[in-house]
Amino acid sequence: MAFNLEYYKIFYYVAKLNSITLAAKELFISQPAVSQAIKQLENSVGGSLFLRTPKGVQLTTEGEVLYTYVSQGYEYIILGESKFKELLSIETGEIRIGASDMTLQYYLLPYLEEFHKTYPKIKIKVTNGPTPETIEYLNSGKIDFGVVSAPVNENRGLNILPVYNIRDVFVANDGFSELKDRSIELYELNNYPIISLEHNTSTRKYVDDFLKTYGIILNPEFELATSHLIVQFAKMSLGVGCVVRNFADELIADGELFELNLKNSIPERSICVVTKDNIPISPAGKKFLNMIMI
Repeated sequence: MAFNLEYYKIFYYVAKLNSITLAAKELFISQPAVSQAIKQLENSVGGSLFLRTPKGVQLTTEGEVLYTYVSQGYEYIILGESKFKELLSIETGEIRIGASDMTLQYYLLPYLEEFHKTYPKIKIKVTNGPTPETIEYLNSGKIDFGVVSAPVNENRGLNILPVYNIRDVFVANDGFSELKDRSIELYELNNYPIISLEHNTSTRKYVDDFLKTYGIILNPEFELATSHLIVQFAKMSLGVGCVVRNFADELIADGELFELNLKNSIPERSICVVTKDNIPISPAGKKFLNMIMI
């Protein structure tokens, strides 16, 4: 079967617009040229691709299957061309960042604001998700780089740069006043309802791995999607919450929560910028990275 990319390009637009006339206008060619290209492609693949209707054209069942694959390929070509053009300019383009709620709120937001003021024409797209999900997005090329919390699995081709230290703590309100102002052994945590993040987060993995080194395995009463919910549950005396301290700072300062004084405190970890060797970063993206890593 002869392969003609131009025929598939025309097929893509006719199928997308359901019209030979609109496809001709979009491609700046004549309607007969569009019709001839579709005919040539049908001869090449050995079957009909469209049904003619009073309102235009409609894909046949076989045509729909072909369009599913052609649209993915052609749109990927368009994306590649767009990314190439972005690599040539810092004044326009798009930066795609992966980040979690925590890295956004407690690290990225001020930089995003400053960068947007300096380069208002550059579009910044932030994909929100926990560290493992963000690394998957990076590996698949859906983002240019990630700003995540450790631990990060050091896969081949990943570049991991720590940029900001964070600390995991346990917090409670006065409903658990017996835990206040004293040194607490880690095993005592099992005597209380624990509120933590879900399993698919780097925070949960880090805390669980730390506790396991002391032979402690917690079975949380509540497993929540966000740290904001954890501090609210702890505030309502539903249990002892495990969060990065930044999330609880305000409530601790107001006296609504207190931090447990663990005899063996959880070691600090980092917020990290993660890039991948085979993912090209545009000049705009490099400028942003330089800003956040100063």
